Amino acid sequence: MNNTIKKMLLEHGASMVGFANIENLYNKVNLTGPRSEDSVVEPIHIPHYKYGISIILAYPKDIIKNISDSPTMDYYNAYHSLNDKLDELAILCTKYIEEQGYNAYPQTVANTKEYGVFRTIMPHKTVAVHSGLGWIGKNALFLTENYGSAIRLSSVLTDAPLEYNESIPQSRCGSCMSCTNACPGKAISGRNWSLELDRDEFFNAMACRLKAREIAANTLDKEVTLCGKCIEVCPYTRKYTLGEDK
Repeated sequence: MNNTIKKMLLEHGASMVGFANIENLYNKVNLTGPRSEDSVVEPIHIPHYKYGISIILAYPKDIIKNISDSPTMDYYNAYHSLNDKLDELAILCTKYIEEQGYNAYPQTVANTKEYGVFRTIMPHKTVAVHSGLGWIGKNALFLTENYGSAIRLSSVLTDAPLEYNESIPQSRCGSCMSCTNACPGKAISGRNWSLELDRDEFFNAMACRLKAREIAANTLDKEVTLCGKCIEVCPYTRKYTLGEDK
């Protein structure tokens, strides 16, 4: 089933596809802690299945190259169009799995509820990490060797008996401080991620949110959390967008 799903998703436009065992990785929702304005205040119910399928789409190179100074409308539009495409792929994958007699839950934009500050019960990044497709950067974004963090993610949760990959347990960012130094919100500590670290131990999500919304309001006249500076400066991203050596 793995090969069929991967082939189907790649043929329909996915950049990368991976499979993970996520059985013991679901977050417990704390609705009493700090939260962003658009996070939920009521219980969230999603099925807890054993396996996850990670679906990745890469941004077009020029979109990312052109946000070196500030986010652009092309970046804003690509952000939403990639999300729409990911929703289509997640639903396509879900329908195929259900046709085989198993259960699946597409983590589309509509189905994914945030609690706290940018937290979900089963983050797309968690599925991607445990699919062996990459790691979490110092900027708390998912990174891959081929695309850096110039990507958008989605995932499908399922009880279908899939084979799964091994995770990349450690950061591959090393001593690089490009995103740390470039972050306008000073949200990135420079500490390397590992599986044992909670996000808040190396990244200030609220500081990122507040500064990104300020930047988007000033440059795009949009009330959205969109910046992209840490994505554009990442050496892995620039290897993809500019062909530079990492």
